[in-house]
Amino acid sequence: MNQSSINTVTYGRTAPCLAVRDIQTACAFYSQILGFQKTFENGDPVGFMVLKKDAAEIHLSQNKAHTPANMNVMHMFVDNIDTLYQHCTDAGVRIIKSLTDKDYGQRAFVFADPDGNRIDVGERR
Repeated sequence: MNQSSINTVTYGRTAPCLAVRDIQTACAFYSQILGFQKTFENGDPVGFMVLKKDAAEIHLSQNKAHTPANMNVMHMFVDNIDTLYQHCTDAGVRIIKSLTDKDYGQRAFVFADPDGNRIDVGERR
C-alpha cells in the first residue's frame, strides 16, 4: 500500500477499552457517576461491556490482575466541564489533577476510576 492509497481509507468511530478488575463495579461508576448507559455485554459471567453517553463510548474488559498505568489512558472532551468537575468532587471521585485552564486552549482535569484508570477530561476554549 503506498501513501496515496491510505488517503482512500475512511476511519469510523474509535472507543477506548479499559481494563477493570470488577466489571460490575466499573459499570456502576461510569453509569451512576458519569451518566453512561450499558448498551452491550458479553460473556457468562460478563467479561466485556460497552457503555455510551452522547457521542462517547467506553469499552470495559474484565481483567482481575489489572494494574493501573501511571499515565492517562483515556481523554474525553465535554461541554460544561465546570459542572462535571463539581459533580465528580461532590461524588468523591479521586481527582488526580484539579480543574485548570491550560496554555493550549483547554480547561481540563484528570480523575481516576475505581480501578485507578486515569481519565483526562477537557473542554476546548
